Amino acid sequence: MNESDRKILRRAGKRITPQRVLILKVIRESGGHLDADEIYRLAKQKAPRLSLSTVYRTINVLKEAGVIEELHLGEEHHHYELRGEKGHHHLICQDCGKVVEFECPFSEQLMRDLGEKYGFEIAAIHLDLVGHCAECRREERK
Repeated sequence: MNESDRKILRRAGKRITPQRVLILKVIRESGGHLDADEIYRLAKQKAPRLSLSTVYRTINVLKEAGVIEELHLGEEHHHYELRGEKGHHHLICQDCGKVVEFECPFSEQLMRDLGEKYGFEIAAIHLDLVGHCAECRREERK
């Protein structure tokens, strides 16, 4: 857990526990986009006594504190990633579930323009583009 995570948890009135440190470490090392079962499986390798219910409770605490984000990547379950300083978006393959992050310099401008046009103060933008990755398209052609 880095110092900014600690500060965020403290500001939110949350204790820093070994489980929270471990789960944050798992999410950070994986690069994000893990679902709760994947987080549990990876964390359990380092802490065999960890329970799935602890993982779910910890995920909720980390979401409430603003340390992680819950993503809906075209599937029926949620994925989690660290809340980043810089906004990014996702390309999601409908076939294999591959997720590619990308940054778009136009999204900040889009937020400003739409906010001005419609009188909104836009706090965030979430853009998920769903389609078929190159590998799955190649497989389809075979």
